[in-house]
Amino acid sequence: MDTIASLFSFITTPVSWVIVQFHSVYGKVFGPDTGWAWGLSIVSLVILIRICLIPLFVKQIKATRAMQTLQPEMKKIQERYKNDKQRQSEEMMKLYKESGTNPLSSCLPILAQSPFFFALYHVLNGIATGSTIGVINDSLLASARKAHIFGAPLAAKFTDGSSKVEALGASLTDVRVVTAIMIVLMSASQFYTQRQLMTKNVDTTVKTPFMQQQKMLMYVFPVMFAVFGINFPVGVLVYWLTTNVWTMGQQMYVIRNNPTPGSKAQAAYLERLTKHVTHHGKASKRSERTIIKAIVAKGRDRNEFERKFINGLTKAGLVAQTDGAVVKGEAQAAAESEDGVATTAAAKRQQPKRQTKAQRQSGSAKATGESTVGAEKEDSSEPTTSLEKSDEPQDAKPAAQQPPKGGSNGRSRAQSGQRKGGPQRPKSPSKK
Repeated sequence: MDTIASLFSFITTPVSWVIVQFHSVYGKVFGPDTGWAWGLSIVSLVILIRICLIPLFVKQIKATRAMQTLQPEMKKIQERYKNDKQRQSEEMMKLYKESGTNPLSSCLPILAQSPFFFALYHVLNGIATGSTIGVINDSLLASARKAHIFGAPLAAKFTDGSSKVEALGASLTDVRVVTAIMIVLMSASQFYTQRQLMTKNVDTTVKTPFMQQQKMLMYVFPVMFAVFGINFPVGVLVYWLTTNVWTMGQQMYVIRNNPTPGSKAQAAYLERLTKHVTHHGKASKRSERTIIKAIVAKGRDRNEFERKFINGLTKAGLVAQTDGAVVKGEAQAAAESEDGVATTAAAKRQQPKRQTKAQRQSGSAKATGESTVGAEKEDSSEPTTSLEKSDEPQDAKPAAQQPPKGGSNGRSRAQSGQRKGGPQRPKSPSKK
């Protein structure tokens, strides 16, 4: 413990100072010696630390998105070296190095919290042993030793004996029940957070070593919390349970609003986005335009859910632009009426009114007359300026154009070897 204290002494004093400041505020409301004052001080410390780690969390999200852009290359490597696992791992590491990504970037928030965690552990251990640490003086030490959370002192552990627990003014049963419940909740929240990440926010079409590591951590971390949790003071359990709940809520927000491409979370998000955009006719939020811009930029590399989203916009008469904006398509714009009222693009075509028999006959007679007059205009060599009736019947034709009568004689002459028109074939002299 002395080694840990020496390693984290640079942060023990700031952590104790923050706890004391929060305790002075909550002590005025709940009382300085109550468990609510000291417990809420620890919870507020967690919230403050996690707010300070938000830039690191954003960096983690960007690194995760960079890993997702490499998934097509990862898939090619898997197919190329599917029979050589060692070569496959070497090529994966080479790809990570060339792209500047780190598959272990998801562990950065946990690593960044480690100094605060060990500093808080050392502060609470000093309270349990009755030694002052940091800015916690004798009066604050006495107040902290009197504080209980649901009957369990802040400095009590699951493995403490009855004599030590009685010295802190509590019963062994209360301490073990409270610590056991908190350990179970801490492990369950960690497992749910990791399972939510693996089942909803992972592209299952690509199998990578990183995914196998995440799957392993999903079962390893809860077991680690359960094993080491029995040696944590109640105050540390409060800290770790609070940070697990914060991580779970933060991850739920990210999965809902910025899911991994190809995951189930993306399918649900794009379905909600389609309904929102088609209802309002535009993408109102900046985050929505960013995602639409990324989908448009992919082109033919879009996954199944992204193609379904683009098709849904097309059916609604909308078009996604390269800058992420959504505008009305040409068909939808043409369907806008002059007074600005939009008409449905898929409206049914109105059927013409049914005509009576007299109307149909008069219409066909009129069409026949117009076609006949047009044919006479084309045949006449002189332009006509008015429609006049001709004295000659329409069927009258020049005699030269009349077909020859007596079709039977023509056929008989044709059968006898004579031609109908032109020079006749000379007869050959008869042989006697």
